[in-house]
Amino acid sequence: EAAQLAERRNLSQQVREDLDSAQTYFANHHHQMDYARYVAEGLPIGSGVTEAACKTLVKQRLCASGMRWKNTGAKIVLSLRALTQTAGRWTQFWQRIDQFGAECCC
Repeated sequence: EAAQLAERRNLSQQVREDLDSAQTYFANHHHQMDYARYVAEGLPIGSGVTEAACKTLVKQRLCASGMRWKNTGAKIVLSLRALTQTAGRWTQFWQRIDQFGAECCC
């Protein structure tokens, strides 16, 4: 159907290829687009929650006035923030720490 529309509207070859690519993508990923079910299950369907988490966890901590970070320090601080700011993760981490081979100095 999309191919017939593309031909009828005299679209360029590039536009037809782009439409074909989009149609293939949607056909291959339709099972990931069941938004009504996601909403019913209380799952976020937009990027707002993720963007807000990035702002809260990352930007506010690493980009404060005068802050300078090396990659190693930033990774450690962000890992700790993610563990402490996400419900249940801190406890889950300590329950499973031995499973990942991390040394505990306590």
